[in-house]
Amino acid sequence: MAEEKSDAVKPETPRSQDAGAGKKGGNGSAGKGQFTAAHLLGNPAVQKTAKVDTAANDGKAPACEPFIPPPGAGPGQPGNLITPVKLWQPESELKGNVKTYVPEQGCEPTDRAFIVALRPNQPPLKLQANDPAEFTSYLSTTSLAWVNCRVKNLEEDAAGVAFSLGFSPSLVDSLLKNRHSGYDDQETMLGMMLPAIRVEKLTVRGHKFLILMKDGLIFTIHGENVVRLVRFARYAETFMRKIPVNIPMKDKLSLMLERILDENNERNFDGIRTIEEDSDEVGKMLSDPSTPMVKLSPIIYEMKHALITYLNMLWETQNVIHSLRYGDAELISDDPDLLERLEVISEDVTRHIQLGENLSEVLASGLEVLQGIYNNQLQIINNKMALVLTWMTILGTAFLVPNTIATAMGNTAYNLQPSDAWWYSIMLILSMVISTWLSWWFLKRKGLLPKKID
Repeated sequence: MAEEKSDAVKPETPRSQDAGAGKKGGNGSAGKGQFTAAHLLGNPAVQKTAKVDTAANDGKAPACEPFIPPPGAGPGQPGNLITPVKLWQPESELKGNVKTYVPEQGCEPTDRAFIVALRPNQPPLKLQANDPAEFTSYLSTTSLAWVNCRVKNLEEDAAGVAFSLGFSPSLVDSLLKNRHSGYDDQETMLGMMLPAIRVEKLTVRGHKFLILMKDGLIFTIHGENVVRLVRFARYAETFMRKIPVNIPMKDKLSLMLERILDENNERNFDGIRTIEEDSDEVGKMLSDPSTPMVKLSPIIYEMKHALITYLNMLWETQNVIHSLRYGDAELISDDPDLLERLEVISEDVTRHIQLGENLSEVLASGLEVLQGIYNNQLQIINNKMALVLTWMTILGTAFLVPNTIATAMGNTAYNLQPSDAWWYSIMLILSMVISTWLSWWFLKRKGLLPKKID
């Protein structure tokens, strides 16, 4: 969901103080432990950046190269007028196995969990660790936090990592009992499960994606095959800073939740485009009458099955959003403006369900075309058989009449002699020709003789 400008507020003092600290260094120079964005934009040196297409790599965690500032690039170089930016967290303040999560990586962090959080009158947090329990000491100082965790086996590991951040394991267990989606409100905690849809060719897979909420914290848990929150992770701190500081906590949580829901939906909506591209290929095959039925039938069935599976998962998503849209849960805002945002998200899902149903109608018409082609092929075969039977009837009649005459004339009552052979032969030939012509004329007059095979 796009952020509305009406919700934006000016950055608080910690960020502005950081900018001022850079000026004290003289001519825009940065202090110790800082580097300027000019390192990225103003220096012609070769730079290593993370290269990842999150839309294409939603099936596995992409490999990334860490951001490395250009060698020899110092602050305050001529022509670089960009204000120095303080690092997310000084190394001296890090505890245990926690490391700084550098947003320039642009992909899933090397560790399994990361946190993005705001702290009153302090710089924001953006850290990563292999165990989300490492963040508990930081959460006590945050005003709003989002923790994301990637686990190997969601069914086995989700309850444990949720418990490490103070969530009830029963909340996770109740969600995972469902097939694709679930919703559980426990007053002080709220949990929901959504499908993270991936479409590869005509294979639709729905991976479970958990969102847990409690006061001041949103915790998302997913498996190895889901990396769709990478883009939002880069801008989550900026989004949080735009949330007004004087609104209730449940309003802040609702804004964060709406953004996460929107990010998940946007990636889910990519599936309909993939199915449409495949349906265009099937349309091309249907336009060729020489395409064999054996090839078309399984493809159309697979497309129909993929579309039904995809629509079912969208309906599962819609069910969860409907549970949120009235603000009944204690942790969900009942502010009309925020509920209207949920309504917009719901309408987006409904619109894509309609697109899927329209595509289903197109596929149904494709099946009708396929049935028409099949019926046409059967009709051609029937016409061929009718033509053969018609001519066999004509030929049978041609030989039947002379044969009947010959049988009758062979009786001893007629006492035919060898001298009668000439007129007898002429009579047999004339009877065969006349009977053949009469049979052909009768069948043609009655319309029983096919004009063309097809």
